[in-house]
Amino acid sequence: MQILKKTKMNALKVARNLGPLGVVEILRKKKVTGRGGAGFPVAKKWKFAMDTDSDVKYLICNADEGEPGTFKDKFIMLKNPKTMIEGIIIAAETIGVKNVYFYLRGEYLNLREGLEKEIKSMLKKSESDASIEIVMGAGAYICGEETAIIKSIEGYRGQPYCKPPFPPKAGLWEKPTVVNNVETFVHIAQSLYFDDYNTNLRLFSISGCVKKPGIYEALSGESLTKVISKAKPTNKPKAIYFGCFGGCKPYKEMKLTAKNICGDDCVHGAATLIITDDKTSAVDMAYIISKFFTYESCGKCTPCREGNIQVLLLLKKLRAGEATKEDYELLKELSLHVQETSLCGLGQTSTKHITTGIKYFESEFTDLIKEDGTGKEE
Repeated sequence: MQILKKTKMNALKVARNLGPLGVVEILRKKKVTGRGGAGFPVAKKWKFAMDTDSDVKYLICNADEGEPGTFKDKFIMLKNPKTMIEGIIIAAETIGVKNVYFYLRGEYLNLREGLEKEIKSMLKKSESDASIEIVMGAGAYICGEETAIIKSIEGYRGQPYCKPPFPPKAGLWEKPTVVNNVETFVHIAQSLYFDDYNTNLRLFSISGCVKKPGIYEALSGESLTKVISKAKPTNKPKAIYFGCFGGCKPYKEMKLTAKNICGDDCVHGAATLIITDDKTSAVDMAYIISKFFTYESCGKCTPCREGNIQVLLLLKKLRAGEATKEDYELLKELSLHVQETSLCGLGQTSTKHITTGIKYFESEFTDLIKEDGTGKEE
């Protein structure tokens, strides 16, 4: 990750020289996309807000990093906060925002004091008239979803709401609102200043069965083997989990591109790689992840609230050797139902680890089915 010079704010100078439309055009040409998981084009999102007539507009920095196995934003906030803040100031001035909210994950409370000092210093040096207020997260994974963040900042329970209208048209207090991820703001500043900026440069969070878990920088399209070798797998990898919400794939040589990964029903997301080996059961992984989603469901929609509980109970039954073939078929059917009918991205991806786990490691599930209705043989 390229770190801009700490005091000169060269990217901000470029942005001010270009003007709002010039900034958006550069972001469009360089194909800068969001790094929170969805990969939506930044220029397109900003233009929606810029073109919406309103006396007030808002900007939110999503620092509510709650995805298990993902810790790239924490790394940025610790190691490169100045470039991130510079990107935030550029965004505020480009979109026409006076009030910025920095939504910081509740478990990252220890980062708040340092961030406040950096924000105060950067705002003073930039002579920007925007304000940046840190809002502590409510301790809920669902608040990483942009509409749930909006409700949380407004003082309500952090729950998503139906779209449209989308936040750039009507978001925080029904005003145009842009929500971008921590890493996205770093890329905004870098793309404006560096001529050799490469939008394919990613920060990979690697953990699991490895000796050196951590953040590794590589290009999207890099060899999977090459990327994870830096973390030194403890044994031969069996599967790769793309965070909890991204599903899993058997380990094989492939290029780490969204097309390669998403083409098999997985989600590239926030470039998270959790490595498992032959000692790790796909059923156990499914159970652990399902416990997480059952706990983190906000409870607003029935498919996610009730469906994930039933999925967890079926997995518990399967692991105990008490599940029948009918239970197994119900698990498959219910997992798809939860994905297809939930309101937001949490529910829509909450059983992807099961559907992909069954797709690639089905024998690990079927071997646990109770035989002949009499119980699993000893």
